[in-house]
Amino acid sequence: MTFTSENILLIGSVLVFVSILFTRSSFRFGIPVLLLFLGVGMLFGSDGLGVQFNSASDAQFIGMIALCLILFSGGMDTRFQEIRPVLFPGISLSTVGVLLTTLFTGLFIYYISGYTRADIHLSLWVSFLLAATMSSTDSASVFNLLRSKNMNLKENLRPMLELESGSNDPMAYMLTIVLIQVVTLSGASAMDILKDFFLQFFLGALAGYSIGRFGVWLLNKISLVNSALYSILILSLVFFLFTVTDL
Repeated sequence: MTFTSENILLIGSVLVFVSILFTRSSFRFGIPVLLLFLGVGMLFGSDGLGVQFNSASDAQFIGMIALCLILFSGGMDTRFQEIRPVLFPGISLSTVGVLLTTLFTGLFIYYISGYTRADIHLSLWVSFLLAATMSSTDSASVFNLLRSKNMNLKENLRPMLELESGSNDPMAYMLTIVLIQVVTLSGASAMDILKDFFLQFFLGALAGYSIGRFGVWLLNKISLVNSALYSILILSLVFFLFTVTDL
């Protein structure tokens, strides 16, 4: 199939439509929404209905747009008044917890990689990279599960889980980016890795907070004739913030 703008819109709309329909089953059976979306993608892929898509640049562009919306949604779905009592343990879980998950899962992948039927031996850093890509939880699934089932968890456990699931994506994203650099640039030292990681972490947090506060101020001050333009303005600020911090 030759990919044109019409074909991309057609296939994309069908994928989104089918995925959203499947989310009803996820609410009923408690299945993560992300798992259903992956299943739909595999169904329409080369091993399913035979849709061939091999453009890495296009996949990166689509993934970057999706990542912007995922990170923004994680923050928008979090109510600060609810998470204030569990701010420290929640942030600890979403940062140190993700780091430890990557560490232990990466070691597990490294040690079992040589025992598969395919006899694939992964290096330690590649194992950590694979672990980093799966180290964050699906915030949409956690939110939907906790709110649709009306779970009354004790000791502020519910807001802490919502905070952790909604704020662990940036940590997993930064770990993935750093580990990609380590794998592709094999000569990087441990000090360079730590320096790059903390630089991205603190500069990203500073830029995110500053531009976020500016966005709130702008939305309160500006007066648009059409109220629908506020959503477009917020979306433009999201993409601007992501690209500026990625420079």
